[in-house]
Amino acid sequence: MLFLLGNAIREARRQQKLTQSALAKATGIGRSTLSQIENGSVSEIGIRKIIRLLDYLGLELITRPRGAPPTLEELRQEGNR
Repeated sequence: MLFLLGNAIREARRQQKLTQSALAKATGIGRSTLSQIENGSVSEIGIRKIIRLLDYLGLELITRPRGAPPTLEELRQEGNR
C-alpha cells in the first residue's frame, strides 16, 4: 500500500520536474524522508506530512473497500502509462 502511494508521489514529482530536494524543502519534509516515502520503505510517517506532499503535488488521497474493482478513472490512468 505505501509502495503505491510513494510511487504516485514520485511520478507526480517527476512530471512536475521537481527534484526530491526541492519538494522536500517546499513541504518542510526531509529529503531522506521523502526518498523513503517514494520507495515505500518509510517506517512511520504522519498523515499530515502525506497530506502536505499530496496537496503540493495536486493529488488527493481516496479510500475505497479492499478488493473493489478499479474505477473508470483508474483504468484510464493505467491506459495512459
